[in-house]
Amino acid sequence: MALNARLDHRNPLVFDTHELGRRPGALQRLTRTIDAPRDLGIQGVIGVPEGAPVELELRLESVMEGVLVTGTARASAEGECVRCLEPLEQVLEADFQEMFSYPDADDRGRPKAEPVDDAEDDEETLFLEDGLFDLEPLLRDAVVLALPMQPVCQDDCPGLCSECGARLADDPDHHHDAVDIRWAALQGLAGSLEDGEKDELSGAEPGVDEKQEK
Repeated sequence: MALNARLDHRNPLVFDTHELGRRPGALQRLTRTIDAPRDLGIQGVIGVPEGAPVELELRLESVMEGVLVTGTARASAEGECVRCLEPLEQVLEADFQEMFSYPDADDRGRPKAEPVDDAEDDEETLFLEDGLFDLEPLLRDAVVLALPMQPVCQDDCPGLCSECGARLADDPDHHHDAVDIRWAALQGLAGSLEDGEKDELSGAEPGVDEKQEK
């Protein structure tokens, strides 16, 4: 991964690792509450509202090749039930872990030898910049993985009535009296046959009446 544009230490999602001093085994634990950045979640489905508090617990560990960052983010996500379309709120807890490598040292902390041309590995590597790292990309990935792609207000949400759109959870006995179109056709045919029989009987009646008149 190419180095980030110069990081701003005033950004609440940028962290400083200088206290670790590149001493393998050195640890630093941090807690921080930040305002959620924009579009933190699955856009159009569920996510943490912009500006909502996000609690971060981080463990920074210095290793030979860089700093291993392990942490947990906690927040409240908001979205819409995919079945009944009602608003919902969900407690979010997202765990993450990532290595931020020193850009100027090998795995033993020594200056790198002649660089190896391995674009694929470079694309997958996150780097420290002047001892700083930006947590936002890692946080976004962790939150997306922790959130449901199809959120529901409750596991057994019955959804909406397919005919009128009523929320079925509000009225468990909700139903519509519907006539099967196949029976409706038979009923129509039966009606036609009855009419035909009546016509036939009506055609025979005049003869009977004539005999009675004689």
